[in-house]
Amino acid sequence: MRGRSDGQPAVPRMSRHDWWGVVLEAPDPQALARFYAELLGWEIVKEESDGAAVAPPEGVAYLAFQLSEGYVPPVWPARAGAQRMTMHLDFEVTELRAAVAHAVELGAREAGHQPQDNVRVLLDPAGHPFCLYVDASDAG
Repeated sequence: MRGRSDGQPAVPRMSRHDWWGVVLEAPDPQALARFYAELLGWEIVKEESDGAAVAPPEGVAYLAFQLSEGYVPPVWPARAGAQRMTMHLDFEVTELRAAVAHAVELGAREAGHQPQDNVRVLLDPAGHPFCLYVDASDAG
């Protein structure tokens, strides 16, 4: 991409300029950052009054949350006239039941509609859908 630094693994991680991420709107970005940091075992790398971000221990990807006044959570599955989901996060796990239980313990809730046996759709504390899944060939 023009105007973007090439990744240089020899440069210390926090000094690199090729970070990329996904940003979700939230009514309480700091609380959502704490949820995902605990869920994924990532660290909170930014925390300000209007946003926060988490990142894995290695690499230059992040998941950020920005304050959104009047935030309306999406519905799953989609429903006419309701706020539609425009994206969701997927996380592969090795033990689906244990991963779902952990997410629920942290404040997520299972969605009423579950499309596949090897996938569980959950809603984070702000209502964003996310999926935990096991490889379909391992789910049997």
